[in-house]
Amino acid sequence: MKRILADAYAKKISLLYCTQEWVIPDLERVEKALSVCEKALLDFMDSKRRAFPRFYFVAQNDLLDILSNGNNPSKVMIHMPKIFQAIDTLELKEDGDERPQAMGIHSSVGKEFVDFCEPLKLVNKVENYLDDVINRMRLSIKTIAADSLKRFMVKTKRDWLEDDPAQVSLLVNLVNWVKSVEIAFKANAMAKAFDD
Repeated sequence: MKRILADAYAKKISLLYCTQEWVIPDLERVEKALSVCEKALLDFMDSKRRAFPRFYFVAQNDLLDILSNGNNPSKVMIHMPKIFQAIDTLELKEDGDERPQAMGIHSSVGKEFVDFCEPLKLVNKVENYLDDVINRMRLSIKTIAADSLKRFMVKTKRDWLEDDPAQVSLLVNLVNWVKSVEIAFKANAMAKAFDD
């Protein structure tokens, strides 16, 4: 390849360069080698997509950037909205030369921050620590929802709404609505039983 480029630069006239006998066979050889490399790269990227299915929704150029910067989570954070819907980035705490810890989630909708129930060290391959992020998000939302359900009964609705992420507020509000409806159904069924 270097020979091809050096000779083209030296000739500077495309007709002189392209009419040489060795140019076309060399370019064909380079094209074959390039297609082998491209296939290997696509196979590698497909294996990463199978390991972490959310990568199927990421463009090839973005996925290549994510995989090449996988050991540097702060560089991967710019791609978070492409990997996770409604997540802008993770709050990272740097630990000197060590890999950072994720402390929570910054939402891309509004100005919402969700604390992780405990920090998550972003170690191993990018697809592994992103899978760990999903698990930590689920655990954190579950923990926050359980706590919110207890506070729902003792706080005013306005104060209670200010404490939690929107997803948790919606969930807890729905749980309490279902509970109220079930109580109403049971009360009505009991009243009918006594009428008969």
